[in-house]
Amino acid sequence: MTADDTRCGFVAIVGAPNVGKSTLVNRLVGTKVSIVSPKVQTTRTRVLGISIHDNAQLVFIDTPGIFKPRRRLDRAMVAAAWGGAADADLVLLLVDSARGLDADTRAIIKRIRERGGKGGGKGVSVLLALNKVDLVKKPALLSLAAGLGDEDVFSEIFMISAETGDGVGDLMSFLAARMPQGPWHFPEDQISDMPNRLLAAEITREKLYLQLHQELPYAATVETEAWTEQKDGSVKIDQVIYIERSSQKGIVLGRGGARIKALGEAARTELEEILERRVHLFLFVKVRGKWGDDPERYRDWGLDFNA
Repeated sequence: MTADDTRCGFVAIVGAPNVGKSTLVNRLVGTKVSIVSPKVQTTRTRVLGISIHDNAQLVFIDTPGIFKPRRRLDRAMVAAAWGGAADADLVLLLVDSARGLDADTRAIIKRIRERGGKGGGKGVSVLLALNKVDLVKKPALLSLAAGLGDEDVFSEIFMISAETGDGVGDLMSFLAARMPQGPWHFPEDQISDMPNRLLAAEITREKLYLQLHQELPYAATVETEAWTEQKDGSVKIDQVIYIERSSQKGIVLGRGGARIKALGEAARTELEEILERRVHLFLFVKVRGKWGDDPERYRDWGLDFNA
């Protein structure tokens, strides 16, 4: 195909925390490129998921949830989300249908309107997708759609379930048809721009949240300290789980180290599936108070700590 036959563009997916942005990106791409957990604000940086539909290459920007920031890290995350929207050809606001129009979503719509409504201030169309429609009764769903439609900032409204895939195919076809004409930006077999070291850390962080989300607050992060290629084709990965207080160390380790062993096993199994080779994963726990205010801890995520 020539550039005259192909389309390529960027779609920023924005929304309040925990509305299903990462689940939707993974569904659109067809495999995991962004971690998912029941915790809000799981995504901390802009993740590019790349998919091909018909003659179009779509680059999806999975942004951190937009919320009222408190910590330095929070401010950087929110800045990254709006930065992703500013760089996109289309902006898709995702709303949790079961949650409805909450304060965070109202604030996002206000910001979109300030940027120029349907045109986003730069001629960028803003679309709305109501997610988790399988969890909401039809009258309530139609009422929510009508109310959001009256905001007069969205050029199109879609009803989907990122979890089941309902309606996602129609959304994908619509997006692909509206990508700008031009050559693809990435190789046909590339599905993300995330480096393997960061992906490995994110996978472990996801397992940490899934196993400890009721016990461990937003006081942990994971970094890949070493990535060593082995002669047999396998890889040795050393990671550090940073926590803020020494009292949290026992939570992560578990009795006799059982919990961190289970955590490592779950992360290693998924990493082997993604990397398609044997993985030797070694986890260490270190205390570093207020790591969320330390730019060194999230520089690799591409966040602007001056935001």
